[in-house]
Amino acid sequence: MSRFSDETERELLAAGWRPGRKVDVLPWRRRLESSGFHMHAAAELFLSEFGGLTVDVDGPGISCARVPFELDPSLADGEDDRFSEWGQEVGEEIFPIGEMDGGRYFLGISSSSEIYIVADWLASLGVGVEALERLVRGIAADTVCQ
Repeated sequence: MSRFSDETERELLAAGWRPGRKVDVLPWRRRLESSGFHMHAAAELFLSEFGGLTVDVDGPGISCARVPFELDPSLADGEDDRFSEWGQEVGEEIFPIGEMDGGRYFLGISSSSEIYIVADWLASLGVGVEALERLVRGIAADTVCQ
């Protein structure tokens, strides 16, 4: 049995994901740690499976519009202050994992595997698979801080 809904699995497969996928995260670690980030275990685990994917969804979703997202943490290079401040707000480190909506918002993952939309506000997409489901299917995030 799949961890994902049929729709989410179909979109992830189209983006290049496959079960058992392993990506080398060392280049991201080196680049971002030299900019002030710290890649924690949850970020490493998530990115080793999903890093490098671009998911081109759009149109109406279940409770919000579906927008494309790219799982490349280097897109947040130079944003360490923003991630650090929001991490202090929620009491956990948040490491970047990519961006959504053509760079309008960043995506980050906490040390407890919660995935956030990071902007001038913070919203939770849930943990791991739940977050990917919400992104693909267009299910609104829960605002955490504004």
